[in-house]
Amino acid sequence: MTTYKELFGKYVQNVASDPTSTDAEGQIWYNATSGTFKTALGSYAVWASGGSLSTARLLAAAAGTQTASVLFGGSPPGFSNATEKYNGTSWTTSGNLNTARREFSGVGSQTAALGFTGTAAPGISSASESFNGSTWTTTPSLNTARRATAGAGLQTAALAYGGETTAATAATESYNGTSRTPLPSLGRARHLRSGCGSQSAAVETHHHHHRRQGLNSHH
Repeated sequence: MTTYKELFGKYVQNVASDPTSTDAEGQIWYNATSGTFKTALGSYAVWASGGSLSTARLLAAAAGTQTASVLFGGSPPGFSNATEKYNGTSWTTSGNLNTARREFSGVGSQTAALGFTGTAAPGISSASESFNGSTWTTTPSLNTARRATAGAGLQTAALAYGGETTAATAATESYNGTSRTPLPSLGRARHLRSGCGSQSAAVETHHHHHRRQGLNSHH
């Protein structure tokens, strides 16, 4: 039988007590006192509570990073146009959306975000808006109005895919900061999904079946 030394070139260290130093991370040793082999896998990250939003809501969109994010829209009440920014500690209110809505997508950064589609009065929306860190500006609408859409990319290089019209859709569109272009559809029509990545290398995940599909767009 192949020995550990033959595989890795070293003997397993024999110790009377477990090491406490972070040097033990990723190592394996034999504890002679307990008569067991042990290993230190390293530290794992944990979730911590952050500052609470000024306005409690659901079905909102967001963009940015952990310490520089922006959240907008949602519900209740009805359709919200409220926008809040987060600095890693607390949330502050900012300029309102032009179209109050919920169940829509956000991409980009805190100072260069894009929000599009969703449900608004009186129904499913194709509206799109850009955010400069303080105010929202209307941008060209999507070719296909929808809600529960996945989004990826940046404010001037964005991707919108999937969602729901009167039924789930596979429609995909790109945005270059000026105009929108239809792209090849998803392999399967889906809605209520998450998206991530860039415009040319995006991923979508199905919330219910935990499926993943890669997307590539070329211009």
